[in-house]
Amino acid sequence: MQPHRFGPLAALTFAVLATACTGMGQRTPPQRELMIVANDEKQAWDDTGKVILGAPGKDTVQILDIGTDPLAPKSVGSLELPNTIAGPPTNLSITPGETLALVANSVNVVEENGVRRQVPDDRLFVIDLTTTPPRLVDTLRIGKQPSGLSINKAGNLALVANRADNSISVLRIAGKQVTLIDTVAIGESVAHVRFTPDGKRALAAKFPNHKIALLDVNGEKVTYNKVDLAAGLWPYNVDVTPDGKLALTADNGNSGAADGQVDTVSVIDLEANPPRVVDKVVVGDGPEGLAVSPTGRHAVAVLLRGSNAAKSAFFYNRNGSVVLLRIDGKKVTRGNEVEVRGLPEGAVWSADGKYLYVGNFIDQDITILRLDGDTLVPTGKSFALQGHPASMRGRVTH
Repeated sequence: MQPHRFGPLAALTFAVLATACTGMGQRTPPQRELMIVANDEKQAWDDTGKVILGAPGKDTVQILDIGTDPLAPKSVGSLELPNTIAGPPTNLSITPGETLALVANSVNVVEENGVRRQVPDDRLFVIDLTTTPPRLVDTLRIGKQPSGLSINKAGNLALVANRADNSISVLRIAGKQVTLIDTVAIGESVAHVRFTPDGKRALAAKFPNHKIALLDVNGEKVTYNKVDLAAGLWPYNVDVTPDGKLALTADNGNSGAADGQVDTVSVIDLEANPPRVVDKVVVGDGPEGLAVSPTGRHAVAVLLRGSNAAKSAFFYNRNGSVVLLRIDGKKVTRGNEVEVRGLPEGAVWSADGKYLYVGNFIDQDITILRLDGDTLVPTGKSFALQGHPASMRGRVTH
């Protein structure tokens, strides 16, 4: 019997098949992807909606891995650091390379003559995420009541909105060293500030004045040229699409609380000259959390829905909800709404835009949702936290 002879084409085919089979047997291990959650253990509400202030000293900051198994976050570390729900749920962030985390503490609880009250703090904590476990490496003194903050995509500059100082702190990030290099006067209270993806602009939410301030960024120089855009009532947070063409604002409607009336997300065209608000999308009662997906095709508004209001209020609901927004070019439309749990605050997308994590303050957990096409759906999964999640962010993706 003559031996089989294979031509060059057949040999190449076998080689390709062998390579493919080898590749099929070797799966790329899941990559770690971090999310940071700040738990405030000092504030609660009674059945009449009245704020109850507890003693300080029990707050924590948790670092979670949501990349290894998106449906089962894994704790990477926890630090005993003060933080508060008295501010937007964007007072912390992770650098693009997951080297550092920044956490601002807005207010402290003090007791005088047996009465507790909140007073502005001025501290920003710097956490090293490369160590096991993560550790606090520095504490900066910046402006009064530091609140919403943003790190640029290059990872070398951060901005922090100081609500009680009516200013924005500019921070240089060099390796693991964070330095306060400038303070920009805004002239009125700002709740949050957000870089555009190219790092050449930033948008600041002028909370009590219902406007968005445009800032110019040239290297490390940040300038406010008194250019403002009229958003909806009480803009609490602002986010930008990955292509830098649109910005969205969460117009809370009632100074940080629900009131039973519908509120909006404002749509800002950043390519227009000058930039301007081009639409307002009605989302529901009390949008507070806001997050644009890393894919740029979706965003979410997190609704309070009176979940911390008086139980006798006509707009009280046991649970809050999340509204999906569809982004098609410069058109933003309301998608479906999913109920989560009590007093939802922060929202974080996974880096691939497939999963959404929502922090429920009252229930001390995270609801995990999944994006199915243009629909947000429950996964039936949740993750219990060490305390009450006041804020949460993932790493900078855009």
